[in-house]
Amino acid sequence: MTLLVVLLASFTLLLLAVFMSVVLGWANRAFYVEVDPRVQQIDIVLPGANCAGCGYIGCTDYAEAVVHDGASVALCAPGGESCAEAVAEIMGVEVEETWPYRAVVHCGATLPQRLGVNDYRGERTCAAANLVAGYQGCVYGCLGLGDCVEACTFDAMKMIWGLVQIDYEKCTGCGACVETCPRRIISRIPFKAERVLVVSCSNEDFGNDVRKVCKVGCIGCGACAKLSDLFTMDANLPTLDYETDRVEEGDFEKSMEKCPMESLLFVGKPSAEDLAATIDEELPSRVEPKFETTVDKAEWWG
Repeated sequence: MTLLVVLLASFTLLLLAVFMSVVLGWANRAFYVEVDPRVQQIDIVLPGANCAGCGYIGCTDYAEAVVHDGASVALCAPGGESCAEAVAEIMGVEVEETWPYRAVVHCGATLPQRLGVNDYRGERTCAAANLVAGYQGCVYGCLGLGDCVEACTFDAMKMIWGLVQIDYEKCTGCGACVETCPRRIISRIPFKAERVLVVSCSNEDFGNDVRKVCKVGCIGCGACAKLSDLFTMDANLPTLDYETDRVEEGDFEKSMEKCPMESLLFVGKPSAEDLAATIDEELPSRVEPKFETTVDKAEWWG
């Protein structure tokens, strides 16, 4: 009797297994969505960082946009030029001229150069400190607690003297740091040369107020804009249009010499000529920031 029950149960389970196999097989065919093989091919050549720096929520979403919506094949910052060429080959198109985007930080003040810094005993994050009044005199500058460093999955950022530094050998311009910074002092710009000029200050106050909170902050004197039409004064700060090709060829030497606060700095990879010219110089007392910024254009779902 026991054997009969076991056999009957086994036979029933077998029938259920066969029935479910038939149902699943039918469902697989009935609800099958055909995927363009190019989407899978592009997804394979993408780095899989899912950083959203391209403006899409992930690599697969970007691959679908390239195939179905005609998105540019050169939007993947972590993948770089080689990735763009691989995607272009899959799509059978030419790679348009592009420049790598990198992050830059618009603050150049280390801890010794910040005035009015108070003891902070709260959560050691920039997001938390930004909510506390009086943490430091400048309400525009780097908070120095490293949220951007934690957000960088490429180990391209580190804190030195309370100021974030960027390793441009590792930075991919994904934009994670831009989105993380609560003060929005990191931006993402095209690097049309190995080194680009940035305004290392975000303080929009007038000169006297800036001097009260920072030793190296831009005082909005406009000397740089008077010497070069590549600068535009906006809210007491000089700005540069990085999309124009003139920036790459711009002569900023006079503007940098005239800047009383040394707020104009070149960031990026020094050329062989730069290294040779400064081989005998002593290190400056001021640490030069090397940053980039990215604006995250992703449209998040959910």
